[in-house]
Amino acid sequence: MSTPLVILLAAGVGLVWGVHAWWMSRRLSSARRDPLTGLWTREAFTRRARRLLRNPHAVVALADVDKFKQVNDVHGHAAGDALLAATAARLAHAVGRAGVAGRLGGDEFAAVLIDPDHTAADRFAVLARVLARPVDTAPDVHTTVSLGWVRRADHPTEDLSGLLRRADEAMYAAKRGPARVRRAGLGRLLATVAGRRAGRRGAA
Repeated sequence: MSTPLVILLAAGVGLVWGVHAWWMSRRLSSARRDPLTGLWTREAFTRRARRLLRNPHAVVALADVDKFKQVNDVHGHAAGDALLAATAARLAHAVGRAGVAGRLGGDEFAAVLIDPDHTAADRFAVLARVLARPVDTAPDVHTTVSLGWVRRADHPTEDLSGLLRRADEAMYAAKRGPARVRRAGLGRLLATVAGRRAGRRGAA
């Protein structure tokens, strides 16, 4: 077999394997994305969220569509799907490329973002208003989204599961209030330190 032919065959094999690797990569990536919203699935979100939590400025948030079952019952599943897709897009936009957003299942979403300038409270207040806007493809659907969040630095010894649990508790507390946004409480140690500092300020 001539040398040019060997080179040509080798190039052809390399091209085939390159196309195959690209196709497999696309299949793998799509499998990690929720087909309805395009957000990361729970497993893919968890991997990325854990990396972000290495940053002490990380913030964990949970969002849940209020009365979602009622939306499906009254307006139909197509309207419910449109609402989920719009909620996901708005959440992903708010988190930005530096953070990560995922759909944990049903109408529950999670996000981790980095907040070095401590503006998370203002950002989430704005986000809650944005999430409550009607969807263009389902203008008759009116609902709100409850959101709970927690700072990584407030609970430095807890892992992602613990932080999500605290954000979940804050989220359900938010459902009972008009603002629809609630920050999780400080950890016991930090709360004690904050109380002592407040006591010293009061005694001064």
